[in-house]
Amino acid sequence: MSSNVHLSPDQKRGIFLTVAVMVLFMVGVLFGFVNKMGQPRIITDSELRANGAVTLERPRILDQFELLADSGDSYFTDELAGAWTLVFFGFTHCPDVCPTTLATLNRFYLTLDEETRKDTRVLLVSVDPQRDKPKQLYEYVRYFNPDFSAVTGEFLALKRFANQLNVPFNKVPLGDGEYTVDHGSQVVLINPRGHYHGFFKAPLDPAKMKLTYRSIRATYNG
Repeated sequence: MSSNVHLSPDQKRGIFLTVAVMVLFMVGVLFGFVNKMGQPRIITDSELRANGAVTLERPRILDQFELLADSGDSYFTDELAGAWTLVFFGFTHCPDVCPTTLATLNRFYLTLDEETRKDTRVLLVSVDPQRDKPKQLYEYVRYFNPDFSAVTGEFLALKRFANQLNVPFNKVPLGDGEYTVDHGSQVVLINPRGHYHGFFKAPLDPAKMKLTYRSIRATYNG
């Protein structure tokens, strides 16, 4: 024998409101969890170093310089401002370190969310101005990623710029008129004010770079 339960309009309304509140609460909890998962994890300086990143105690203001962009236009110090820039010194005839580094930087870049990529630049500074002309540089860096760019310039201007970022490089004769260029393998980080902020040590690891880069950005006070 069955009996029908008859609910009053007020009871029905109460049940509906209870279910609605429970659903909204669950949605809020889920949203908070997803949002927290998407936030960068803040790590200590020692953790940064353990993961291959070093930040300067006080970002260094760079002296004025003029280089040559891969577009053929002049490239000045002020153009480093406005975004985070990862700077790597290399050259197109480099047999191993440079292509490996640029490929790794591409993998790192692609792990970033769209909003972070919008103000993240990757810049190759060629230390071989004799052979690396703007057209060659343009094609070379964009082979790795169409958003990457490159600059070169007169030898002394390149040397002064590299010295400010503590990146050594030297031309090494090989005989028969050939040469190579030895250079530092670290990737320098320039903050949105155009100041030298820190660097990533080689060998680079895309996952570790993402962890440290997101933490550095989150703690930057401009």
